[in-house]
Amino acid sequence: MAKIAYLLLCHKDPEAVIQQAERLTAAGDYMVIHFDGRARDQDFEEIRASLKDNPNVCFTRRRIKCGWGEWSLVQATLDAIEAGLAAFPRATHFYMLSGDCMAIKTAQYVHQFLDRHDCDFIESVDFFESDWIKTGMKEGRLIYRHYFNERKNKRLFELSVAIQQKLGLERKIPADLQMQIGSQWWCLRRRTVEAIIALAAKRRDIIRFFRTTWIPDETLFQTLVRHLVPEPEIQSRTLTFLMFTDYGMPVNFYNDHYDLLLGQDFLFARKISPEAKDLKRRLGRLYMAEDVEFQISDEGRKLYQFLARRGRVGQRFAPRFWEAESTLGRDRELIMVVCKKWHLAKRLAARVEDLTGVPALGYLFHEENTPLPDLGGIETSMDKRNRHRRALMRMLFDYFDRNRLIVCIDPSGLDLMQDFAADRSTTRILHLECGFSDADLISHAQRTGLLGAQTPAQTRDRILPTIRNDFQQEADKIREAGFACFQTIRESDAPTQIAVALTETFGLSQEQADQMGCDTGQFTT
Repeated sequence: MAKIAYLLLCHKDPEAVIQQAERLTAAGDYMVIHFDGRARDQDFEEIRASLKDNPNVCFTRRRIKCGWGEWSLVQATLDAIEAGLAAFPRATHFYMLSGDCMAIKTAQYVHQFLDRHDCDFIESVDFFESDWIKTGMKEGRLIYRHYFNERKNKRLFELSVAIQQKLGLERKIPADLQMQIGSQWWCLRRRTVEAIIALAAKRRDIIRFFRTTWIPDETLFQTLVRHLVPEPEIQSRTLTFLMFTDYGMPVNFYNDHYDLLLGQDFLFARKISPEAKDLKRRLGRLYMAEDVEFQISDEGRKLYQFLARRGRVGQRFAPRFWEAESTLGRDRELIMVVCKKWHLAKRLAARVEDLTGVPALGYLFHEENTPLPDLGGIETSMDKRNRHRRALMRMLFDYFDRNRLIVCIDPSGLDLMQDFAADRSTTRILHLECGFSDADLISHAQRTGLLGAQTPAQTRDRILPTIRNDFQQEADKIREAGFACFQTIRESDAPTQIAVALTETFGLSQEQADQMGCDTGQFTT
């Protein structure tokens, strides 16, 4: 059975460190503690005194003063690995933790998971080809030497880089290494960390190179594992669940995140808020439980993005030069059927196409697999369709050789409606306002990834009112937009009202309107 040596890098809250060590070692595992050299000596002595009789706990031989982005974090990790290898010969895995991490599964589950997977878990993607680095310096992390900490000495950090750039002091990456990058929270097998320590001792050139790179804890282990371990034995992922805000700051978890955390396909989570006392208590109790079954829904990141971003009103970029002077054509007419229940809009559009011969398309700006003709590649992705929306519609008018087209639009696409309504062509909008049962909302949330099939009922019940409110806000914004040629069909409308809306929108004759039938149910349910 797997026996884990946890490598704990911490710098505060001695009480939490002690509790974490006692909890994780009580399940038969081990812990190596590195307590930051910048932290208070009294706190370190408190930890040592409390854990001195625990044979499954050891400490690194020295306390390094660590700084974010510096080599010191890597050195502290290497020291912890060496201490763990020497003190715990039965350890099969080495798992990186911080003082803000906690297990979100039982010890039984953790051990069984690692027993099933004979591989290393480390997020490791190509440094240059991937988009792992979202902002800031990329290649400069490696090709320039970094002696100053950007957070502590930003002016000196930037001056040092500028001087090296001006003097052309770029350096080469070790020729036999393919640089990788990824999260520093990994879980590696014993033979892998042994190979890393051996390589570090043998190849001092590698250590010299990484010692002056920027943020080496995101590159050294990720690169060396790929260098030493066959591809099939690596899973490029972390087993620690963590999220970041739009500003690059770690998301903190609180007491009401318990059910969400248990449903994620991870073994630990970071960061648990220091104030989340109840969450820590419940997770600590869970870790020692047995025969617990977990329903893995794994919707945490999408759910967070949805909740964090709702309510933000963004500004669309200025019109692109190829769109600013373009038009669909003064003699053309674009009819938009707007509805949150996609099957209703598609059904109505298809019925109108059968009666009038006006070509009808589905949710081409919202649904990837909407059937479209070959238009030279502009139709191949959602990104291209939305970026070149007017050009796409002009090509569709030309392809069908018609001056009228019907498209389906999701109510979230208000910017699409406004963009086309501002064109010199004629734009007509028919909004189908529908009621939504809980089953409708759940189906929508599962389709968009907000909820999974195994999401706990408590989480689901909390999110449904939010989704319902969002739907209502979308409808309100459409009504308030003041579109010139705008019609609405509601559940409460009489058949005569529905007939008027259909006739005004699609230009139906009386005979065609009669053929359509104006039963409210077929348009709103």
